[in-house]
Amino acid sequence: MKIVYAAIMFTLLHTLVWFAANTQFISPEWKEKSLQVAVLTAVPATLCAYYGARFAYDALNNSIWASRFLAFGISYLVFPVLTYVLLGESMFTTKTMLCVGLSCTIIFVQVFL
Repeated sequence: MKIVYAAIMFTLLHTLVWFAANTQFISPEWKEKSLQVAVLTAVPATLCAYYGARFAYDALNNSIWASRFLAFGISYLVFPVLTYVLLGESMFTTKTMLCVGLSCTIIFVQVFL
């Protein structure tokens, strides 16, 4: 169950980080508020990182490397989806789809091997 909590925390983390960094590109109105969004998401993102790492470390045989690769793999699943949905940048390029596939492979290796 801790692996599920870790995945949820890492998904929330990377979603918050995406908004903190990329709100400025959504529209001119949001550009004006983007620094406030970054500041407001800083503490929740940090808490998600902290608890995600704790849950993943416990769930993945006390391996911080496994935790890191899980977080990376999840980040590369969150980023393309949010970028496609909110900014209209296609994730359906050869390079991006290969990276998404590699991220899924990394998650599989860390969780099941």
